[in-house]
Amino acid sequence: MNNSFLYALTVIIWGTTWIAINYQLGTVAPEVSVVYRFALASFMLFAFAKFKKLPLNFNLKYHRNFIALGVTLFGINYFLLYNAQQHINSALAATAFSTLMIFNIINAKFWYKTPIGKQVYLGATLGLVGIITLFWPQLTSAEYGQATLLGLGLCLVGTLSASMGNMVSIKNQQSKLPVLQTNAWAMMYGTLFMSIVALLRGDQFTFEFSFAYITSLVYLSLFGSVIAFGCYLTLMTRIGAHKTSYANILFPAVAVVISTFVEDFHWSIFTVVGFSSILLGNLVILAKPTLLKKKIKLTAAA
Repeated sequence: MNNSFLYALTVIIWGTTWIAINYQLGTVAPEVSVVYRFALASFMLFAFAKFKKLPLNFNLKYHRNFIALGVTLFGINYFLLYNAQQHINSALAATAFSTLMIFNIINAKFWYKTPIGKQVYLGATLGLVGIITLFWPQLTSAEYGQATLLGLGLCLVGTLSASMGNMVSIKNQQSKLPVLQTNAWAMMYGTLFMSIVALLRGDQFTFEFSFAYITSLVYLSLFGSVIAFGCYLTLMTRIGAHKTSYANILFPAVAVVISTFVEDFHWSIFTVVGFSSILLGNLVILAKPTLLKKKIKLTAAA
């Protein structure tokens, strides 16, 4: 698959998973739903690897990397983000999580000495300005008390954990570890970690046998975890963590488009300006530098 297809698939899938997550909340504890999600996703990946006769045996050094990836990206990240949304609305959570690009830029430079060009900074700025503008009405209507600050803090720490997981994934792929098998093991370790967290919190491992809960769980496991994470983590080694992480700014915009049709969301000037800024930032950050320079020259000449 080419990079454009992988990128589009990641954005589209993660732009729709928020609908599925709505059907996961309620009867079953959020941490337990995360356990079910990654347990099923891990099982799917292991089953596919067995069917295709892909190697699954790795030495202890690599398993330490798998554990690190599972705990940071599929464990702490989701645990903190789910709990953050008990204190803040989804707009604040989406805005806070969009800082993943900033964390990835800093971490990639610190971990791997990745050079960051002006184009990346410009695209990131446009994207962050866009997502803040997009959710500005919700952001300004929030009451900033201790609960809100706690929620934002949890969300930012969870985002940092996700970024650390991104860095571990790059290290895994630099070691020529296959994405599919790596994700299978990492999701299994993430499942074990979240199971321990759920038990320590005293959560009951109940299950909701409704059509909505089961179908949303399957969608989140197959599409939101197996396919989307496979595309996302593959892209990080191809185009870099900072460019790939722009998907985390773009998919909330996709969610807004879907909400227009599903939940009768009404657009405003904030929606138009924010959406336009996000798309422009996406163009800037993904365009080839020579192509971008030509476009700037043509615009100036016009």
